[in-house]
Formats: sequence, C-alpha cells, structure tokens
Amino acid sequence: MQQDPDGGDNEADAISLPGPGAAALERLTPAQARRIALAAQGFGGRTRRADGSAAGPSAAVLHRAVRRLGVLQIDSVNVLVRSHYLPLFSRLGSYDTAVLDRAAWARKKTLFEYWGHEASLLPVEMQPLFRWRMARASRGVGIYSGLAKFGVERRDFINAVEAEIASRGPLSAGELSEGGKGAGGWWGWSEGKTAVEYLFWAGRLTTATRRGFERIYDLPERVLPAAVLSQPTPPEAEAQRALLLIAARALGVATARDLRDYFRLGPADAHARIAELVEDGSLQPVTVDGWKHQAFLDPAARRPRRIEATALLSPFDSLIWERARTLRLFDFHYRLAFYTPAEKRTHGYYVLPVLFGDRLVGRIDLKADRAAGVLRMIAAHGEARTGKRDDPAAIAAAVAAELVPLAAWLGLGGIDCGTEGDLAAGIARAIG
Repeated sequence: MQQDPDGGDNEADAISLPGPGAAALERLTPAQARRIALAAQGFGGRTRRADGSAAGPSAAVLHRAVRRLGVLQIDSVNVLVRSHYLPLFSRLGSYDTAVLDRAAWARKKTLFEYWGHEASLLPVEMQPLFRWRMARASRGVGIYSGLAKFGVERRDFINAVEAEIASRGPLSAGELSEGGKGAGGWWGWSEGKTAVEYLFWAGRLTTATRRGFERIYDLPERVLPAAVLSQPTPPEAEAQRALLLIAARALGVATARDLRDYFRLGPADAHARIAELVEDGSLQPVTVDGWKHQAFLDPAARRPRRIEATALLSPFDSLIWERARTLRLFDFHYRLAFYTPAEKRTHGYYVLPVLFGDRLVGRIDLKADRAAGVLRMIAAHGEARTGKRDDPAAIAAAVAAELVPLAAWLGLGGIDCGTEGDLAAGIARAIG
C-alpha cells in the first residue's frame, strides 16, 4: 500500500460532487492557494527562534506543531539529520531534539510509530483512526505481497514471536531466539524481522523505543496510554473521514489525490469519504486557476495576504513530499537525489529546497560532517527565474541566516561553504 513518494500526477481526481456545478465554485489564484497551503503547514506565523541555542519551544509547543501537521515522516537517511527532526526546526527554529525523542520513545508517549504517510510519528490520540488499517493488514490487505504471504504461511511462527516478546519484554528483531539473522538491508529481512514487521502492521506490536535507529518492539498495552487503547474503534468510514479532515487542515487547499496521499488512503475509500465531507460541509469545493483537477478547501483555513518565511526543507517535509503537488503549488520540479544515479543528479546528493517568502527559490546540498565538526554546504543553486523578487543577494543572505543556527542546532562548530552553484559565493560572503 505504501507508494513511491515520487509518483506522478497521472491519476484522475474526479469526485462526484453534490450541489452546484464547478461554475459556481469559488476561484483561487495560484498565489492564494500557495499562501493558504503554507499557512496550513505552519509557515509565516510568529518569528522563529534563530539564535542557534538549544533552548527553544516547549514540549507543548512542539506537540501542537506535530498535531497541526498530523504526521512526521521517518526515514533512515542521516546525511544531515534524521528526517523527522527537521520539519519542526524549519517551522519553529532551534529546539531540543531530546523533547521530541521523549515524546516518541520514552515511557510516557505523546507520539507513536505507525504507517501514516510512510513510516511515521503520529500523535497517540490518532491511534484509533488507524485500527481499520491494522485490521486490513492482519488479513494481508494493503501490505507488501511478500509480507501478506508470510502472514498466511508462517502464522505459527508469527504467534511464537509475539508470545516471546510478551514473555521477555521489548526486543529488537535481532534479539529474538529464532529467525533473528538475515542478509541485511531492506530486502534481506530475517524471518524474525519479517514476523515483527507483520505484527507491527497489524497493530499487535508497536515501537517501545529505538536503539540507535533500530526499532525495539513491544506489546501496545505496555507502550501506549491506556486511555488511548480503551477508546472504541471507529468504523472504517468514520476513521477515514477523520484522517481526511486532518489532511485537509494540514494542506489548506488540496486535490483529492493530495488529500488521500497524506495518509495513503486508497482511491475508492478516499473518493467516497471526500464526497461525504463535501456533502456535510466539512470540505469546500473550489477551483484553482491552472490546476487540472478539482480542489477542496478547509473551510477554517487561514488566507494570509503575505507569507514571511525562510526555511530549508527536508526532502520528506509534508509541504513537499507529494512531488506533483510541489510542482503544482510552486512550479518546482523536485526528486530525491540520493535515490538517483550519480550521473543523473543535477544539484547534489542531499538537496533541500529553499523556501523564501511564499516560493521555493533554490536548492542547497548539505552534509553534517560530524567527524570534522562542520556543516558542509556542498552546493547552492537558485531557480532559473527572473523578476524583481528573485534578488540573489537577498536569497543568499536569507539562506546564510538559516545555516548559522542550523549548524549550532546540530552541534557543529562551523560552516564550510563549497563553491558550486550560483548562490554559493553569496552565501559564503553573508556568513563571513
């Protein structure tokens, strides 16, 4: 069920709408849609802390930010920093990552891990909304075909793995008494790893904590708050509507594909639920000039006339993770360079889009060189556009003002500026 995040915009977003036709719908300009989307994602609000200090937003502020987004994507790539940390820095400035770690992996959790978008951190109160997905996974629906087959053919082994964790307590896949060793890598899962991942999908195990980046599994009743687990399980349709409303709040204005991609709902489920939400007034159909498909607006979305923001965006930031939406909103074609053969990369390896105002104006290739204690800016490219707002010196100064606190937040002692790209020299001068 989890899809390629670089998937295109080929799938029809046709929704049968009750009520008036498209001609009667409110029209938004692309700039209005872009600002609505940025505000919904938490950009352009109060001035962020940018002094690079470890002190910063409280746990309550961080949790409100995660609730606004609904999800933080987890990924193993650690060239700069793990992907789930950077979106909060992009919106709030320097903060203590230990606060997020405790929220996700300490005993008293406010976040839990599950397949939300991809592997994700989600507010614990959302756990009941994913039980329908867990139930389907237990039947082999919506998961990898090999995992579904394993769930049928190795049911006794899976049950034994669950019983071992119930008896021994939290374990990694490698600590299981049987089936713990595999060939390594994504496709080299051991039988034990396959079993715990099936149980994780099915909601019979969850993440107790992480050791390094290795997931440690335990029973949900020993990990998640009792108040959450005791909540009644909502019907599938109700849970899917709730997830789509969270997506709508986080996106501001979106196509059906955007909405369903946020929590990876299937087309049939999502389209039926979106039509229901339109009918009851929870989603407002609108048209956006230049958009190919029908758009839907969160009726409570803010509509700022201006966005003041500068941020370096994780490749897995929810603002840009749906690449067709990123192109539609920002006229910005973006792909994950570290999954691209070296000879086909155009802007570097770990490339972060640069948000400046309400536009994506550049790309910066960064690496945290922890051995040397420096943040390496390998390359910095501006977008090939013209216009009075595309002042390279202003963009370079804004990027430099982000890099200095970023280096401090990462515990790095300095910044090494490479020379590749048209923005590189200006950034180096601004840093001094």
